[in-house]
Amino acid sequence: MSNLLERLDDLRALIQTPEFLEGRGLSNEVNIRIFCYDPKDEMAVRHFTEKLIVDQSLACHLIECNLYRIFLSICDDLDITDAIPDMEEADGKDYLLDQIHAAISQSDYVDRIQYEPHKPGDVLLVTGVGDVFPFMRVHTLLEALQPYFSDIPILVMYPGEFDSHHLKLFNRLQPNDYYRAFKIV
Repeated sequence: MSNLLERLDDLRALIQTPEFLEGRGLSNEVNIRIFCYDPKDEMAVRHFTEKLIVDQSLACHLIECNLYRIFLSICDDLDITDAIPDMEEADGKDYLLDQIHAAISQSDYVDRIQYEPHKPGDVLLVTGVGDVFPFMRVHTLLEALQPYFSDIPILVMYPGEFDSHHLKLFNRLQPNDYYRAFKIV
């Protein structure tokens, strides 16, 4: 745990640096960074993130996008939230997953996340990655977000592993290829 706390402190310091905010040293790549952590440390990372978001002393402005809250909001707007448990019980989880994937696309998430104007010092903080699985996979969302957030950093809090080529959610699921991000701290 102490290693995690040190890494989180390092993350707090790093996100305020001009190098991070301006994406320096990334060879003109999109400024997407992934903070990986052991899924068993989820509650500690959430606590840190909640404190970070309200920290008025930061030299950056965090814009949190909790993917699970976005998912629930989309379900509410489609008026399907209450039907989900009954559908899963009646038709099974595979059918439910197919129906949700047919009803909710990556662009629905992008529409909820997108905002303008982006200001210098803004950081898009993506949370809720593990909570929204299997309804949404972060590697496909990051692909969809790239054109809209090329001017500010995206920081993903990721409960799993990233080796700069593959994302492995919960340190155990089938890895997904993703090459456009950089592991942070």
